[in-house]
Amino acid sequence: MSTQTETVLKLTRVIKADRATVFAAWTDPAKMSHWCAPEGVECANVKVDLNVGGSYHIHMKSPEGEYNARGVYREIDAPNRLCYTWRWDEKEHDCGETLVTVEFNDLGGSTEVVLTHEGFPNGEARDGHDQGWTSCLARLEEMLASRPLAP
Repeated sequence: MSTQTETVLKLTRVIKADRATVFAAWTDPAKMSHWCAPEGVECANVKVDLNVGGSYHIHMKSPEGEYNARGVYREIDAPNRLCYTWRWDEKEHDCGETLVTVEFNDLGGSTEVVLTHEGFPNGEARDGHDQGWTSCLARLEEMLASRPLAP
């Protein structure tokens, strides 16, 4: 499900895995490399310094080119919530620094993931990220359904 305003994207998805497992999939570079890029894009390298003030870098490759997203962790409340900045290195995708907040709500064996990505300069930038995040969440759900990962 997606709700949004011109500058805010909000996605909600229920993942059939416990909250600690979903949080680990969202923060461990080895696990992120399996889902943290849209369908058709390879997550070539992920680096994570999972500390408040620490940074992350996601390097993606596709037939159209290479893409780099990076940012800094602002809040880490494992396994409940993550908040971090997001910025593209490539000028053609750059929409300035935005903010991603992910909430992991325990549903007794499943986890409701609520992703809020805000600070977009316009609806076009928001819509592009809606497509990307929707694809990533589907890949995360598929990965955890096919081979659950220990936290």
